[in-house]
Amino acid sequence: MDETSLRAVGWARSLPLNTEVKAARDWAREHLRTLGWTTGAPQTVDAVLLTVSELVTNAHTHARSSAQLVMTWDNRCLHISVHDSSPEIPAPRESSPESVGGRGMFLVDALADAWEARPCPRGKTVTACFRPSSQA
Repeated sequence: MDETSLRAVGWARSLPLNTEVKAARDWAREHLRTLGWTTGAPQTVDAVLLTVSELVTNAHTHARSSAQLVMTWDNRCLHISVHDSSPEIPAPRESSPESVGGRGMFLVDALADAWEARPCPRGKTVTACFRPSSQA
């Protein structure tokens, strides 16, 4: 394959503010199934679905925004991207044992092979990348 070209497959879904996070997980799980990950890389699927939950929850709760969820597979890495309308860039933070929340980006940092957040003209996009466990 020519190294200057890239073949990728992707899916996108808009999740209005009133959408349950479960809908995002179910949607992502179905696309992971089409890639064969639910049988071939079940631990990675669990990590991806928890990350989808956290990123969509952050968009709805902290940004008070609809979320645009995009999944892209380029045969090396599955990119999970969530865009929201807040310009505030997330970061892992310490939380006390008594805290009910505040662990989302800490979990994403622990689960993903890599992640980044980038400002956009109308908000930000957070992208987490996963390689199936058989490619790790």
